[in-house]
Amino acid sequence: MKPTLPIEVTRFKEVREALDLTQHNFAKALEIKGSTADIERGKSKITGGMVVVLMEKFQVNPLWLYGKSTQKQLNTTVNTSPKVLTVTPENNEGIVLVNVKAAAGYPHNIQDLDWYEELPAFTIPLPEYRNATYRGFQVEGDSMLPMLHPKEWVLGKAVENISMLGNHVICVVVMHDSVLVKKVQKHENKELLSLISINPEYPPITINTHQIQEIWEVSSKISSEFDESAGNMALSQIQQSLTELKKEINLLKN
Repeated sequence: MKPTLPIEVTRFKEVREALDLTQHNFAKALEIKGSTADIERGKSKITGGMVVVLMEKFQVNPLWLYGKSTQKQLNTTVNTSPKVLTVTPENNEGIVLVNVKAAAGYPHNIQDLDWYEELPAFTIPLPEYRNATYRGFQVEGDSMLPMLHPKEWVLGKAVENISMLGNHVICVVVMHDSVLVKKVQKHENKELLSLISINPEYPPITINTHQIQEIWEVSSKISSEFDESAGNMALSQIQQSLTELKKEINLLKN
């Protein structure tokens, strides 16, 4: 018969599973080496430092963790605002561009000022891009076809918290281990969100809001490709309409 694990161990594992993190990635998030396997087996203790990180990053109530409270979260309002703002030499807020390669390291460097300095930034002198913070992200994969193509760029406006976010809007969602461009659907349970791909081949992903570090609501995209097929299709339709119109005129003449 297996020995009963302390409640803090079972709840520690429950937190990890709710965040949908591997033991290795959860250890990274908790700023410890290796994985959390030994903790979940009851072989290693949960340190005070881990409890602090659980509180600060995931709003886990330490009293709940140790079985002294039924309230799991300390705060249900998740701060999704930018962790770092960049300013150009002209003292204007810059739009940082995060390409596919940089996006892989974005979640882990989200508060590293030096890391941001390595990324390109620019400004757009248009009124709609003033008095707000924007960031550019490069699209990876085909999950958002046909609206967004691989290697295109989206410009996202910072969202301070999820309550300010509209429903069914396309966003860049920065989690603790990944950066995703998806359509966001809210739930009655405010701790949950569904991330939906436009390409029907990809199933929706349901996440806990405490998995989110930042959200950027997509306002525009930048593409270097011109869709010739759409133009050819439109031209073909015009030619067909003209042909049909000529036939109708000839019938009227006869």
